[in-house]
Amino acid sequence: MEAHLREALGDPLTVLFTAFRVAAVYLALLFLLRLSGKKLLGQMSPVDLLTLLLLSNVVQNAMIGPDNSLVGGLLGAALLLLLDRLISRSPLRRKALGEPTLLVHEGKVIPEHLAREGVDLEELMAALREHGLMDLKDVLAAVLEVDGTISVIPRDHVAPKRLRKVRSSRNR
Repeated sequence: MEAHLREALGDPLTVLFTAFRVAAVYLALLFLLRLSGKKLLGQMSPVDLLTLLLLSNVVQNAMIGPDNSLVGGLLGAALLLLLDRLISRSPLRRKALGEPTLLVHEGKVIPEHLAREGVDLEELMAALREHGLMDLKDVLAAVLEVDGTISVIPRDHVAPKRLRKVRSSRNR
């Protein structure tokens, strides 16, 4: 019976190393996602979704390693949620996720910003059309937000127009 209990709970040293590996992989992926740009965080194409699914599969063994115990799995899940909560509510969030990027200013596209963020002109124009604008000259500003969405401020409006109200436990 003791062997089954030890197998279910895991070796304490292995569990400790699992916690270390989970934290290391989380921070490394956060850094890599930051390097990949904000666009990946917005609406995903099938290719983006496939990349994200394969990425999770690739790092699974790096996080858990040989620890297939119940405690190891629960510890890994709890640690991921804790790290997410800490980073999303800390001042490090801006460093981890970056700043919004201005893509259009007073009707003029900023090509360097589009290139740096991996947004092409067709995607920008689609975002403008979603906001009811057909021409760049009607845009005061277009901003690629940290979450990957593009906010558009029409030239004839003072306040930004929102497509949807975002409800999240993080916004409370």
